[in-house]
Amino acid sequence: MNKAAIYHRPKNNFAYAYDKETLHIVLQTAKNDLQSVDLIYGDPYAWEEGRWTNQTLEMKKSGSTEIHDYWFVSIKPTYRRMRYGFQCTSSEEIAFYTERGFYNEKPSDVGYYFNFPYLHEVDIFTAPEWVKDTVWYQIFPERFGNGDTKTDPEGTLPWGSTAPTPTNFFGGDFQGVLDHLDYLEDLGITGIYFTPIFKAYSNHKYDTIDYMEIDPQFGDKETFRKLVKECHSRGIKVMLDAVFNHSGYYFNAFQDVLKKQEKSKYKDWFHLWDFPVQTEPSPNYDTFGFFSAMPKLNTVNPEVKDYLLKVARYWIEEFDIDGWRLDVANEVDHSLWREFRTVVKQAKPDVYILGEIWHDSMPWLQGDQFDAVMNYPFTNGAIDFFAKQEITTKEFADSITNVLHMYPATVNEVSFNLLDSHDTPRILTLANEDKRRVRLLYLFQLSFIGTPCIYYGDEIGMAGGQDPGCRECMVWDQDKQDQALFAFVKQLIHLRKTVPAFGNEGEFHFITTNQESIVTYQKSTKEQQLIFILNNSNESKQVNADFLSNKKVTNLISRENHTFTDQAQLELEAYGFKCLQIL
Repeated sequence: MNKAAIYHRPKNNFAYAYDKETLHIVLQTAKNDLQSVDLIYGDPYAWEEGRWTNQTLEMKKSGSTEIHDYWFVSIKPTYRRMRYGFQCTSSEEIAFYTERGFYNEKPSDVGYYFNFPYLHEVDIFTAPEWVKDTVWYQIFPERFGNGDTKTDPEGTLPWGSTAPTPTNFFGGDFQGVLDHLDYLEDLGITGIYFTPIFKAYSNHKYDTIDYMEIDPQFGDKETFRKLVKECHSRGIKVMLDAVFNHSGYYFNAFQDVLKKQEKSKYKDWFHLWDFPVQTEPSPNYDTFGFFSAMPKLNTVNPEVKDYLLKVARYWIEEFDIDGWRLDVANEVDHSLWREFRTVVKQAKPDVYILGEIWHDSMPWLQGDQFDAVMNYPFTNGAIDFFAKQEITTKEFADSITNVLHMYPATVNEVSFNLLDSHDTPRILTLANEDKRRVRLLYLFQLSFIGTPCIYYGDEIGMAGGQDPGCRECMVWDQDKQDQALFAFVKQLIHLRKTVPAFGNEGEFHFITTNQESIVTYQKSTKEQQLIFILNNSNESKQVNADFLSNKKVTNLISRENHTFTDQAQLELEAYGFKCLQIL
């Protein structure tokens, strides 16, 4: 037995409260090392004849990677408290793993065991329930639709007349979004994520001038209020982008610093190294990246903190927005985010708080800061496998299994699962212009656990490389839209909404087939069992599907029924797929 590989950490993602009655317990072990794991558990105060009383419960293997197996159990302690350990069985020995280490015999002293002291309902990680059933659509406002030419910035170009650059404008605005809400509703969208809408110098608006004002190019506050109300009337939530890590060059406080230098009352609003403050040839102050036009805000400063928290509250209370996406969230101190959560949840308890973090984000997902993060580990695995075809089927399954065990299930259910964004090349470009690969990406994304997001235009076959190439004007000429791709994405969204196991209610498990390029997974509830078989290959494949032997199924896409024999096989065309519900 490889004891060095056996690992458990109380709290966080390996022992947590799923709801007010239920604990989830996870153990990590070496791949294929253990035959079984049993949870040893009992109430810490339950004693008989001077001995601690306990029971055992079999754990199930919830996933495997190249080097690890994960074991899982859900349990409801009678009195919401529990001491516990693990009975680990290999082909050679049995070992008892506790907080104090490994033993050949089960320790009788309760003090040896891991401890979940008490399941307090107030401590349970809770995200807004509505997020689990939301399908997001990311809109880069400058490029979605020009509905009111009167608000066009100087030098605005005709819509889609040339390639996007870091500095050109096409006049996208709120009226352009209002004009196309029917389109989004028809697709099945139930949430819009807007990149920044506040007054700024650039076309991307991540260089804020005034956090309390709408950028004039997009319209005014009344137009935005109308947009939010119209979205809500259609069952569409609205999430805004908050850039609290840094301001823009023309932010009033920074301009005051440049003008008055050390005499400025705002000099402590930023991380200034020395005086005089200079922007060229390189800034002598902290910035986002090395961009002198994006000075980093000193969020520990009470005045800065007070200002930003007022911003957070204002847009909720005045316009009834439903979410905040927090830009460069990992570079802002945890203290601000804790206060941010308190303020935001007081203003509107079911606001969704989403952090932009590209790496393991457990420190921000303890229930005191964010509800979720942008799930780039999911993105990377899906893109590397389906779009770029740079990793094997096994490596893909390993990456997704790691994603599922990186956070508690309560977090995974609201993780923001994107395939691309304004910060990355578009999926069609990443997929070498092969729309069959894009279909597989959408099928996997929309049948996975979490809250999926579609980047504007991807659903009609728009392409584009790295920023600014990924920020082209939305194509509204239907003759230039891929209507078949649109219809396919619409169908998947409908399945996610109408088939419980297809979406967040379905428990996810990979099914091993040992066939390269074939990905098979199961989504299941107590009432439904779905099987997905995807051929990520440019060749047709004959798939041996023993797990479907003697099963009657219906194809969720074609609605055809089929009964397999005891020699279950199926043919998948190049980049083909099956979505089967077992009857």
